[in-house]
Amino acid sequence: MSEAPQPPSGRKSGGRRVGGQAGAQPASGRGGSGSQPASGRGGSGSQPASRRGGAGSQSGSRRGGSQSGSRGGRGRDTGAAGGHRHRTAAEPDTAGDGAYRAGFACFVGRPNAGKSTLTNAIIGQKIAITSNKPQTTRHIIRGVLHRPDGQLVLVDTPGLHRPRTLLGQRLNDLVRDTWSEVDVIGVCFPADEPVGAGDRFISAEIAELKATVIAVVTKVDLVDPATLAQRLIAVSELYDFAEIVPVSAVSGHQVDTLVEVLVRHLPESPQLYPDDVLTEEPEQVLVAELVREAALEGVRDELPHSIAVLVQEMLVEGNLTKVYADVYVERDSQKSIVIGTRGSRLKDVGTRARAQIEALLGTKVYLDLHVRVAKEWQRDPKQLRRLGF
Repeated sequence: MSEAPQPPSGRKSGGRRVGGQAGAQPASGRGGSGSQPASGRGGSGSQPASRRGGAGSQSGSRRGGSQSGSRGGRGRDTGAAGGHRHRTAAEPDTAGDGAYRAGFACFVGRPNAGKSTLTNAIIGQKIAITSNKPQTTRHIIRGVLHRPDGQLVLVDTPGLHRPRTLLGQRLNDLVRDTWSEVDVIGVCFPADEPVGAGDRFISAEIAELKATVIAVVTKVDLVDPATLAQRLIAVSELYDFAEIVPVSAVSGHQVDTLVEVLVRHLPESPQLYPDDVLTEEPEQVLVAELVREAALEGVRDELPHSIAVLVQEMLVEGNLTKVYADVYVERDSQKSIVIGTRGSRLKDVGTRARAQIEALLGTKVYLDLHVRVAKEWQRDPKQLRRLGF
């Protein structure tokens, strides 16, 4: 079997490929409990492999082979990648030369610039969680868009920010590792906020990179034409971008145009992922992120940054998937907030998360949540490793 190219950021993932229809209603009373965990489960620091049948399977079909011989020596390996089944978009040849193009593009920008929402809009399915809380994204999420003329591997990254914790430093390092290895960088600037110091800092950093850099002005549905014109001018003065594309992931305005621009700047290459792969992110990571997204709703101040989720175990019993997950906070007072009065808030978190997980997996889900305290985990290297950072 030929060796496939390796995705950026140096991470290899077992990936996943899931079929089936979502929308099954959960049985009453599942999930969201604050009870003690069932005996026999591993310690809170362990992360056992998922026991779901079929997860992480590898497809043997790779059109035109999977070896890319002229990609700067990156040797990107997607051989272990699995993912959601995917709807193929019927789009024209954007470069006009009849060549098949494939490669990696990433969205970067300061926190809350709309990167994850835009990623989901392009891929056509939710693969990255979204929230109005800054620094929601903590993992490199890769989505694959299949077209007749090319394959776009889109990488969503955490927001680049001034770090106050070891976690923040590691997330920034993750962003820099990613943008140094992709073919195209899309720098996101929210149209509803003026260009600021953070935008100028990012623009200065990317000046040293070899990738093609485009500007993506997001959230254009939130501003009037005059304000948008001002933002476009301000963005154009930051850097000599290859192109500037204003978009709205919510309304869909110019999302297709952005895709065409990204694909046009990809190198000629054989297909990198099998046709049915939507994302290579491990199933447990996606499930944990959906729980965290639900837990972020309605919390304030520093608590959003203090929440982490670790899936301890996933078991399949017929058409039911049992998910055992721990929600981590840094202090006892935060634990009380997440649980709520008589467990009411944790139950609400479980209800909302379970609906999203069922849509993701296409099965009924039993969700068992427990809140635990890991003191100052954002600053503790050992705790960060245990939580997957």
